[in-house]
Amino acid sequence: MRDITTPKEKLLKKIRQALLEKRDNPYPNLENLPMYPPAPEDLDVMFAEEFTAVQGQFAFCEDEVQFIETLLELAEKRNWRKIYCWEPGLQEVLNRYEFPFFETDKDFTQAEVGLTLCEALVARNGSIMVSSAQSAGRRLNIYPEVHIVLAYTSQLVADLKDGFALIRQKYNGNVPSMISNITGPSRTADIEKTLVLGAHGPKELFVFLLEG
Repeated sequence: MRDITTPKEKLLKKIRQALLEKRDNPYPNLENLPMYPPAPEDLDVMFAEEFTAVQGQFAFCEDEVQFIETLLELAEKRNWRKIYCWEPGLQEVLNRYEFPFFETDKDFTQAEVGLTLCEALVARNGSIMVSSAQSAGRRLNIYPEVHIVLAYTSQLVADLKDGFALIRQKYNGNVPSMISNITGPSRTADIEKTLVLGAHGPKELFVFLLEG
């Protein structure tokens, strides 16, 4: 009698047989192996290298004075006038040195620069973690063409899982409704495979890193 079993039925039969057979795991230690090699102790160097590799612009500042001086120089060079900052902790730093900025969303459609803090800096891939729990909300790190982040060395972590752990600790387990991972300026190559920056967000991304 001719076998009328289809190729699909044969394949399913083999799968069922394989599932019924009990075999020892040939790689018992595989799941316990780390996904990445150990991160170096100098996470700031690792972050700076990965961040600049995705066209981010990085500056390490020894103190707030150097941060303000660098920011002033940059603002004068680029002729920035519409700089927005909504986070109280960062506003205190700017006010301390009388740096001009907009603290409300008045004329926000004309915003040139968004100044924010962050939740963490992920050294492994040069990424910045932000969340909806920050006073900058969801708009300030997306709408302006330039996004500037002030971060501290205490926020440096090796991997994404460490960043999520830092956020859970900060908010006592009440994880914000939105956590975003920013890796370099906004980009796309959908149109004729040509890389375009600023497609869905800022064209430029800066990180100023301070001790603390």
